[in-house]
Amino acid sequence: MAETAAKKPKVRYPEGKIVVFEKWCKRCGICVAFCPTGALAEDERGVPYLATPDKCVLCAQCWLRCPDFAIIKGPEIKEEE
Repeated sequence: MAETAAKKPKVRYPEGKIVVFEKWCKRCGICVAFCPTGALAEDERGVPYLATPDKCVLCAQCWLRCPDFAIIKGPEIKEEE
């Protein structure tokens, strides 16, 4: 029996791979410190942002370690190729 592999849909993140709720963030820097790829950085006010989106592997370390639940995975839109 020959099975054809299903094509994986392309995933797009219209709001970014992660979303930071600035009003909830206390600017502790834990998310930036635990980012294993160095994708996160802090702006001049100490608010985290995805400085290099290509480095983000969605490992979940930032949103799992955030004590204020101020970071979530961004919403996905799956598209057929």
